[in-house]
Amino acid sequence: MIFLRVAQMYEEDGVRKRIILAFAGLALLAGCGNQADKAPGIPTEPKWKGAPYRLAFETKAVKSNPAVVTIPPVKFTANPEALETRALLVFKFAAPGAAGQDPVERQMIGAPVDVKGEEGTIPPDYMGRASKGLEEYLDSYCIQGKISVSAALARSSLNPQSGIEEVGKKLLSDWLPTEIVYKNPHQPKCKK
Repeated sequence: MIFLRVAQMYEEDGVRKRIILAFAGLALLAGCGNQADKAPGIPTEPKWKGAPYRLAFETKAVKSNPAVVTIPPVKFTANPEALETRALLVFKFAAPGAAGQDPVERQMIGAPVDVKGEEGTIPPDYMGRASKGLEEYLDSYCIQGKISVSAALARSSLNPQSGIEEVGKKLLSDWLPTEIVYKNPHQPKCKK
């Protein structure tokens, strides 16, 4: 009887050990899982790099008239995780100064405009108003010739009187440069 009791203890002990071993094996397997589902500890690159919006000038030939300022249409592409519904365009431009003067560098801040969706184009009437505003500015200061213009998208909360530092804090895109040629039709009233 004693031998039978000892044999039962060994048998129960063996069953316990097997159960514990089975649980340990399951825990180990559950902990491993599919390694493809887990980050290997290396940071992953974000899908979108840089500013939340990217701008590009329309590549279609724009009818050019040297007596009228025409800023090419602006297309945008947005980071789907950082969409805005309204923004505004900021223009900075540099033009040769009058005789004996340094080049003129200025900025112009437009009114807010809808920029819904991940892709789109700034409306033509908005670009028309921007071109007209730039033309009036160039006329009033008797500026003509080759003018470097850069456009950027900024948050709609930007104050129209903001300086370049404040503009830099509210930009949604990088600056997009282009050149336009302008022949001031009011040149006779402008003195060199």
